Amino acid sequence: MKIAHSAASPYVRKVMACAIARGLNDKIERMKIGTTDPALLAFNPLSKVPTLITDDGMSLYDSPVICQYLDSIGTAPKLYPSPGPALWTALRQEALADGILDATQPRRREIALPQDEGRKAYIALQQGKVARALDALEKEAGSLGMLTTIGEIAIGCAIGYLEFRYANEPWKPGHPKLEAWYDKVLKLPPLAETMPVG
Repeated sequence: MKIAHSAASPYVRKVMACAIARGLNDKIERMKIGTTDPALLAFNPLSKVPTLITDDGMSLYDSPVICQYLDSIGTAPKLYPSPGPALWTALRQEALADGILDATQPRRREIALPQDEGRKAYIALQQGKVARALDALEKEAGSLGMLTTIGEIAIGCAIGYLEFRYANEPWKPGHPKLEAWYDKVLKLPPLAETMPVG
């Protein structure tokens, strides 16, 4: 398999963390290809990372799709629980974590632009989404495991992105249970081996 890869992308990190958890890391070749590179369009009309090219040449894109594909191959324990309450919890947690990323990634561009009232309001709106998501995660931090589900992996990657890109906006105050959980799972291979750079 091949993946259009960026070492700074939290969505790529989530996919690679899943690959490590599923024992597939050494079966994926990283292609360093930028989202503005026309070559990426041959695999993904949206020209986004991550994009996975499977062994049989199928292109898959968007991290939730790729993570589900990786969960369908290999023999390691599944990251997506069997249908039922545990699955819905894991998928909800993944959606909440991806929502943190969706609220933070575009904001990086906005910060670099002239700060008119509209832009300030947009930034505040996105900050509010992240703050509420972190508060929700704090309430369920006591039930989070050791990166055994897609939800837990996604949460770890989202928090890691906040630390990577928004160190000036500390997330730990007011979230002691989430902090304690993150400190434990940060040492596990799926997160330890995928630390963002760039």
